[in-house]
Amino acid sequence: MGAAQGKVQAIYIAAKHGELPHEVDVAVAQAGRGIEGDRNFDDADPDSCNITLIEAERFENQAAEYGLDLDPALARRQVLVRGVDLGDFVGRRFQVGELECEGEERCEPCNHLAKLVGTQVVLKGLLHSGLRGRILKSGTVRVGDEVRLSAPQSETVPLAY
Repeated sequence: MGAAQGKVQAIYIAAKHGELPHEVDVAVAQAGRGIEGDRNFDDADPDSCNITLIEAERFENQAAEYGLDLDPALARRQVLVRGVDLGDFVGRRFQVGELECEGEERCEPCNHLAKLVGTQVVLKGLLHSGLRGRILKSGTVRVGDEVRLSAPQSETVPLAY
């Protein structure tokens, strides 16, 4: 069975809380600290996380199913990915470009988003589409970079003599 693999479609950062995130082509992230230039970088809040990701396909499904064409930046997630089910990444190590991360938990849409677009249907359409993660290895992430589960730890096999 092959590992889940996808691509970074977009990267969004916001310098201040409450500011609409803007799209960048490249971001530098530091282990345990987050994405440089983002509002959550070095955030001491225990509910904060280093990196958030969201599935691009959910926005397309939402437009088709509910007629709601939503700019992914409004979801306030930092990395828009395509081709992976982020639910598979919870509790597991994964790569985003040069970064090595660990999936912590699903990152659900918030009421702030529903207020921005004027409907609660957005919460249903994006349910279970995001992921909160911890950055374990610093590096750079770029639009087009690979997103994949890290290779499983090799098991120790006793040598036959």
